[in-house]
Amino acid sequence: MANSAFPPLNLSSNDQIAGLVLAAGSGQRFGEPKAPFVWENERLVDRSVRILRESGVATIFVVLGAWIGEVPRATVLENPDFSTGMASSLRVGLEHLATDEPEVDRVVITLVDHIGLSVEGLTELFAHEGRLIQSIYGNEVGHPVVIGREHWAALITELVGDVGAKNYLRNNNALQVALSEFASGTDLDHRP
Repeated sequence: MANSAFPPLNLSSNDQIAGLVLAAGSGQRFGEPKAPFVWENERLVDRSVRILRESGVATIFVVLGAWIGEVPRATVLENPDFSTGMASSLRVGLEHLATDEPEVDRVVITLVDHIGLSVEGLTELFAHEGRLIQSIYGNEVGHPVVIGREHWAALITELVGDVGAKNYLRNNNALQVALSEFASGTDLDHRP
């Protein structure tokens, strides 16, 4: 159910945004894959999808790998190379969007274990019109990030190992949006 204080996005037809949840990892430090882990009575993967939807994002993709299962209200993309790191999951998502989703103009990317993600934080992020946007919490860069279609091909060629888009965003002067007032950069690295 959407929060009435934060109405769904009013996107024009030339600015269709999709959500991409990176959730393929095996959770080595965590002890198990994080996507199906239940936190506060909700699987982490379902929480990510719900928050994106409540923020007005209608089209959502989830990249899975170590754990594969059904994710209601999202399209699952499988990453067979998940063990090589986050870059392969981001590549799977961006390649799918670039090839099979021509109407998508921008993508908002988040991590399945980002428990500090909030509808209010996404709403603040979407209030900015940039084609490369990076969230900032205090002095730390984090997720979610927004990346326009014109950057996907170049970013895909740079993706390697466990580093996502951080270097690309820095090298291309991404707009940095402070979200500490609305959300936190907290993720679930270790079991509670």
